Amino acid sequence: MPSALPSDAALSLLRWYTQMGVDVAVSEEPVDRLAPFRPAPAASSLNALEPEVNGHAAQASDRRAAALTIAPASALLTTNPDAVVLAAREQAASAPSLEALRAILERFEGCALRATATRLVFGDGSATARVMLVGEAPGREEDVEGRPFVGRSGQLLDRMLAAIGLDRSSAYIANLVPWRPPGNRTPTPQEAAVCKPFLERQIELVDPDVLVCLGAPSAQALLGAKDGILKLRGRWMSYETGSRRIRAMATLHPAYLLRQPVQKRFAWRDFRAIASALETRSPPERS
Repeated sequence: MPSALPSDAALSLLRWYTQMGVDVAVSEEPVDRLAPFRPAPAASSLNALEPEVNGHAAQASDRRAAALTIAPASALLTTNPDAVVLAAREQAASAPSLEALRAILERFEGCALRATATRLVFGDGSATARVMLVGEAPGREEDVEGRPFVGRSGQLLDRMLAAIGLDRSSAYIANLVPWRPPGNRTPTPQEAAVCKPFLERQIELVDPDVLVCLGAPSAQALLGAKDGILKLRGRWMSYETGSRRIRAMATLHPAYLLRQPVQKRFAWRDFRAIASALETRSPPERS
């Protein structure tokens, strides 16, 4: 057992942890403190997660989704990642409204971020907005309040929207990942893959005329882009919902603009192009 630190050294260490983004103390063993105690699932329920080999693909899919819905987080996180993504896709597709989708996400246990975040950060704005903006993941302020883009970057985004005559009552804002990663770290590829079906369903339900990807991660996830954001920004692309083609553009994330204010001129050009696209309303392109 190491000796205790002097009080001034301990305070200095705590301040350093805070500056580095550490705001949750955990033990060496993972514990889901947000979930009530439940006994381990029976072996038969976990067997439903195994691939079906007798040709009944649809029935196997239903059993996998049901098993993932009732299994505790500890079981989900040791399940085949592809099976978890499949369950996320099936549960997201079943939501007939944004309210139903939010309720499904509140119960979904297939993403480890749920156990460390304070609350779900689902979306904000008008459910019938013509423009939808998508960032990467919530930060500390968003995690506390339960709404996307409410910190310094959110305040800048509000000013950017106001500059083209929009606000949160006429736009819809969401994130690729709806739970805050510890210390504001970048979401892992698996975390993004599991959360992506829920975002895709959000986009289908809002059905905007213009989709705006704030930063490279959301553009890469939704538009299949490979380039960095400085090469991607300002170009019109397409997002396919399966029944409709939506005009999409990637632009600089407000958090990046706070660090690099000189780049705001590029974001202003992008938002002017978005405003022009909204002014010239064209019929939806059906796939």
